[in-house]
Amino acid sequence: MHTDFFKWLDQHQGRQYDLHNEHVNPAFVKMLKTIGFDKGYVRGEGCYLWDAEGNKYLDLLTGWGVFALGRNHPKVRAILQQLIARDMPNLVRMDCSLLSGLAAEKLTEHASATGADLSRVFFCNSGTESIEGAIKFARCYTGRQDIIYCDHSFHGLTTGALALNGADFFRERFGELMPGTEKVPFNDLAALEQRLARKQAAAFVLEPVQGKSCEVVADGYLVEAQRLCRKFGTLLVIDEVQTGLGRTGKWFCFQHWPDVQPDIVCTAKALSGGYVPVGAIITRPKIMDTVFNSMERCVVHSNTFGQNDLAMAAALASLYVIEEDKLVENAAAMGDYVMEKLAPVARACPFVSAIRGKGLMFALDFARPEKSLKLKMAWDMLHKLNFGVFGQLIIIPLLQKHRILAQVAGYHTEVIKFLPPITITREDIDWFVTAMDDVLADTQRVPGSAWDLVSGLAKRTVGV
Repeated sequence: MHTDFFKWLDQHQGRQYDLHNEHVNPAFVKMLKTIGFDKGYVRGEGCYLWDAEGNKYLDLLTGWGVFALGRNHPKVRAILQQLIARDMPNLVRMDCSLLSGLAAEKLTEHASATGADLSRVFFCNSGTESIEGAIKFARCYTGRQDIIYCDHSFHGLTTGALALNGADFFRERFGELMPGTEKVPFNDLAALEQRLARKQAAAFVLEPVQGKSCEVVADGYLVEAQRLCRKFGTLLVIDEVQTGLGRTGKWFCFQHWPDVQPDIVCTAKALSGGYVPVGAIITRPKIMDTVFNSMERCVVHSNTFGQNDLAMAAALASLYVIEEDKLVENAAAMGDYVMEKLAPVARACPFVSAIRGKGLMFALDFARPEKSLKLKMAWDMLHKLNFGVFGQLIIIPLLQKHRILAQVAGYHTEVIKFLPPITITREDIDWFVTAMDDVLADTQRVPGSAWDLVSGLAKRTVGV
C-alpha cells in the first residue's frame, strides 16, 4: 500500500462497483445500477453528499440513521483525532475504562430524565447486538423463555433479533430461528394482554416508531402496555436504535409519554457520531445485577470490541454535541415544520394514503387510489408486474432530478421513509418539500416518463 494512503486510494477511484461485484455483493451492485443509484459519492459533510462531478445531494437516508449528526461532524472528529494522537491503554480488559464510565454516566442521565431508573449500561457494537443482549438479560432476570414482538417490526438481522422480525421477507430461507417468540398486532392491547396473561413471556420488545413503516404507537398504548407487563411479570423492552438520541424530538422516544418507564432500552446508530460503531443496552440495576450476580459471573455476557476507546469517545462526543447544539430541540422544531409543509403536498396526491412519523423520522405510505380510473389501472398494471416497485417511482426522480437520497422501506406496504440528520435546516426541508411536490405531481401523469421508467424497471426485475 502506498505510504500516502489517499494518493493510493485516488488511484483506485471508480473501481468500487467492479470490486464489489467481484468480491462483496454482486446482487447489490446490480440493484444500484438498475435504479441509477451508482453515483460514486466522494465526499460527505453535514447533510450533504457530493459525487465525483461535484454535484451536491441532500442525504435523507443518513446511513439508515447512523449520521443523525450529519456526516463528518467537526466536533466529533476533533475529539477522535485527539484520542488517536495519544497512546491510550485501550481494551485492557482487566481494568475499568474511564471513557466508558463517563459515556455510561451521560447516557443514563438522559435515559432517566423522566424518572425511569435506567442507571446501568452494557456497551456493544450495534443495534442488533443490543437486542440480542436484551433478550438474554430479560430471560435471565425473569427465568422465562418467551419473547413477544409486534408485526411489521424490525429489530436486526442476527438470528435472535431476526426471530423478532415482523417481516417474513427477512426471515425466509434462513431456517429455524430462536424458539419461544410470538408476534402480536402493533397497537393492539387486547392481543397483548391475552398473550401476557399466560405468564410465560420474559419480555415484550417493541419500537415506539416502527423502523420500516414509521407506524407510531398510539397515545396511551405504551403506558397500558407497561401496566400489563408489570401485572404479568414481563419486562418492557423499548427498541430505540433508530428513534433514540433526539431523532423524534425527545432524547428517547418513550419520553413523549412521561409515565412510561421501561425496564430495558436499546440504542445505537446516532450514538456512533457516524464514526465508530457503538450500541448500548440501558437497564435497571436489579436486572443487571441478576445477570452479573457474582465475581465468577462478572463477564458472563461480554464482547471483544465493546467499550473500545474510539467508540466511547465517539459516543461521548455525540452526546455532548446533541446537548450543546440543542439538536433535540432542533429535531422537534424541524419535525413540526416538515409535517406542516409536507402534509398539503401529500394530500394532493391520490396515491398517498398516509403521512406519519414523529420528529425527524417520517414516511409516506402509498396505496391504490380510490377515485381516478386511469390511476387505478396504472397502479394495477404495475403491481401485476412487481409488488413494491411503485416506490421507485418516487425515489428515482428524487435522486436523479432533485439530488435527494431516500429509501423504499416497506416490505408489507408501499412506504418511502425519510431519516434526515437532526441538524437539518428549514432551507433543506424546503428543498425536499419542493422536490416532493414535483415528484408526486409526476405520478399523476399517466402515461408519462415516470411510469415508463418504473414499468421498464419492473419488467427487468421479473425478467419479462
